[in-house]
Amino acid sequence: MRKTTKNNLITFGGTTVLAVVMAVLSAAGALNSKTSGLLIPMGIYIILAISLNLTVGILGELSLGHAGFMCIGAYVSGAFSLVFQNTISPVWLRFSLAIIFGAVMAAVFGILIGIPVLRLRGDYLAIVTLGFGEIMKSIANNIYLTEDKNGLHFGFTNPPSGIDSETKRELLKGPIGMAAPQDTTIWAVIAVLLICLAILMMFIDSRSGRACMAVRDNYIAAQSVGINVTKYRLMAFTLSAAIAGAAGALYSHSISLLAAKKFDYNLSILILVFVVLGGLGSLRGSIIATIILYALPELFLREAGNLRMLLYAIILIVMMLWTNAPFGIRLRERILNSGFVMKLKAKFNRKKAGAGGAENE
Repeated sequence: MRKTTKNNLITFGGTTVLAVVMAVLSAAGALNSKTSGLLIPMGIYIILAISLNLTVGILGELSLGHAGFMCIGAYVSGAFSLVFQNTISPVWLRFSLAIIFGAVMAAVFGILIGIPVLRLRGDYLAIVTLGFGEIMKSIANNIYLTEDKNGLHFGFTNPPSGIDSETKRELLKGPIGMAAPQDTTIWAVIAVLLICLAILMMFIDSRSGRACMAVRDNYIAAQSVGINVTKYRLMAFTLSAAIAGAAGALYSHSISLLAAKKFDYNLSILILVFVVLGGLGSLRGSIIATIILYALPELFLREAGNLRMLLYAIILIVMMLWTNAPFGIRLRERILNSGFVMKLKAKFNRKKAGAGGAENE
């Protein structure tokens, strides 16, 4: 078995087991309400982190507008569910279509934005994507959508006029936001997470994924050997946007009131922190970093009061040094190659070899 395939199976299997165990414990009441309440948003953030890792880690481009694609998926899917709430049944079918619709619309915007933006590189690309995220937030903050017996009515910056007051139903209310049906469950989050993780693994391990990594490693050399740089950059950027849109759909259906202010640049930076600290190009690292950094301040640092964010910042710095600084890498290698760890590895290999021999007999 190839090393990459083996690592992917370990990551996928470990994520599946951990997610299912936590969901079962939550359903059985073995977890307190605080911990159970973190599972759904944590799963959504993991989806966002692995999707951004495709752009930042595999493609090698710094994008600061990931919250914008999440915003598109959240609002489009939420509006879809509200419009067809009494038309499409059962609920799981409508919810599934809403997630797909949100992901597709985010992908469409990814293509539209990616065609001109991906001609830029480095800091220029980061600035433009940051501006895109803020534009999406501002647009969502000024959209009004109302339904009556005559159909849908759209307004921008002001509520639409000429609406029948007796059959009026406000779907999007500008800065007030939107109240989409709360259909998101932990099992829905697990299903979307595993599907997105499998898609990303297959893409990264494909010819297109290897082409993206070639572009990341050396842009000019990739062009010189005939790789269509624009095509593969746009492909990865669009896939990343689509998965972020799916995460946004889950998010909009998990809270009571969705407001555009939640999708500011701070959210994009937070997701980027998860990706960088987990290791660029490592899906497993993004999953682990998101779990640690999201659960840490909520479960363990809440009692610290005013010192909570200071301790959180110190932990971020330590993790950055541990995962990226040269002396941190040397320290990790020294620990992994220490006598104690090597003895454990040898003992495990002997047991594995013994079990294999017994099976052959």
